[in-house]
Amino acid sequence: MNNYINNLHPEIKEYFKILSPEFPDWLVDYIDTLPMQRLKHISMNCGLDYCKLFNIQYWYSTLDHSVAVALIIWHFTHDKKQTLAGLFHDIATPAFKHCIDFLYGDTLVQEATEEKTALMISNSKEICTLLKKDNIKIEDVIDYHIYPIADNDTPRLSADRFEYNFSSGLSFYRIWQLDTIKEIYQNIEILVNEDNIIELGFTDLKVAEKYIDTVCKLWPQWISDKDRTAMQFIADIIKSMNFSDYLTIDDLYTLSERKIIEKILNCKDDYLKNNFIRFQKTISFYGSNSFQKDKYCINIDVKKRYITPLVKHNGKIYRINDISLKASRDIEQYLNLKHFKYTGFNFDFKPYK
Repeated sequence: MNNYINNLHPEIKEYFKILSPEFPDWLVDYIDTLPMQRLKHISMNCGLDYCKLFNIQYWYSTLDHSVAVALIIWHFTHDKKQTLAGLFHDIATPAFKHCIDFLYGDTLVQEATEEKTALMISNSKEICTLLKKDNIKIEDVIDYHIYPIADNDTPRLSADRFEYNFSSGLSFYRIWQLDTIKEIYQNIEILVNEDNIIELGFTDLKVAEKYIDTVCKLWPQWISDKDRTAMQFIADIIKSMNFSDYLTIDDLYTLSERKIIEKILNCKDDYLKNNFIRFQKTISFYGSNSFQKDKYCINIDVKKRYITPLVKHNGKIYRINDISLKASRDIEQYLNLKHFKYTGFNFDFKPYK
């Protein structure tokens, strides 16, 4: 196996074996291409690894996520086109991931950065050569949205959504162990939903309820005051660096996150540099229903990520919230969470405009 696999965190290696007991050898050459290797240096945690606000277990890269999505698709379809579309779905992700959606004002949908995907793939001679060898057309792998096992609309279950809930529950906010993931994953098969479209779903109601009962503890972390404040702060720093000509938008697609942080810490603008250092060191944040004039203060809504999976029960297929009162309450409780109108940090920072 190649260096990428050999150098993975031990738990990620075991996790990958759950997703696909046999690693598809043909996938390795695609993983080793330069556009995919770039993703090793982009965290799935949207830059939150670089501050003290979060208890992140270990580094989980966007490449790790992409490979895991591909493994899920391969496990259920054994279709190379769908698997590659899943592998490539984040190929155009910039450094700091969804923080850049925040920079563009896309906090609710968080898809503003996806438009470069086709360009990244078609401009890679390595990928195009491999696709030609496998007799696969570029148009078959540039948009994973066309494959419902790979991707579908929230709150349906897809390989992408399944994966980032699994991995975030391991590395970002610990909610389960590998044996629980294995139990859940082995209960999944391809079902047909209410729109007559194939979709991943559960075959046992109790396992589906266990999944929702566990994963619903993760979802609030992604929309917490702390999380959205930190992501917006990173977006505001990046925006200010770009405004001051210390950083280009292209840098987000060519430099690692750590290199960009070096640029911030070494720039000649003490205001930007010192406030980023304050962000890295802070262990507190605030929430308020009134605007805080002399502190970093934001007012944003964010995308609510959640799942209401299909479940097969007594020969029929249901949405979990239509058949389980417990799961329905768990989901509704999350969707009805209330937050402070304003959040921020206890130091004053105003981004450049």
